[in-house]
Amino acid sequence: MTENEISFKIRGAIFKVYNTLGPSFFESVYENALSYELKKMDLKVERQLVISIPYEEII
Repeated sequence: MTENEISFKIRGAIFKVYNTLGPSFFESVYENALSYELKKMDLKVERQLVISIPYEEII
């Protein structure tokens, strides 16, 4: 699958989720629904990955 094909599927899933749920929910609600839609399309989904970001003296 090309990047354009993947992007098309992702955008379609985003529109479907938003059109179904509408506005006013917490981000986590949309994240759960979008993850579900993408998995139904057999796309690999990883959510809320932990990454290390240096900021001044902390990471």
